[in-house]
Amino acid sequence: MHHHGAGLRAILTTAGLDAEAQDAVVGGLQSSPVSAPGLSARETALLDYAEVLTLTPAGVRPHHIQRLRDQGLDDRAIHDACAIVAYFAFVNRIADGLGVELEG
Repeated sequence: MHHHGAGLRAILTTAGLDAEAQDAVVGGLQSSPVSAPGLSARETALLDYAEVLTLTPAGVRPHHIQRLRDQGLDDRAIHDACAIVAYFAFVNRIADGLGVELEG
C-alpha cells in the first residue's frame, strides 16, 4: 500500500477530499479495507472480492460474483477486477521474493 499512496492521494485530491479526509480513507484501507470510511457499496463489494481473492483465492464463491453484478459490474468489469487483483498479487510476490524494499 505504501508505494501506491501518492497515486491514491492524488485521486482523493481530485475527488475533493482534504488531507484529513484522505488520512481517514488511507488509514481505513490499511486497517480494514472493506469497512474504510466514505466507500460506496460498489467499492466495498470490489474490496471484499479483492480481499477474498488475495487471501483465500479458492474461497471465491458465486455470491462474491453475484454481489459484484448486483453493484452493476458486468462480466468484463468482473474479469478486469480479477485480472488487476491477480496482477498485483503476482508483482508483489516477485518483489517480496527478491527482497525489494518499500519506499520510505
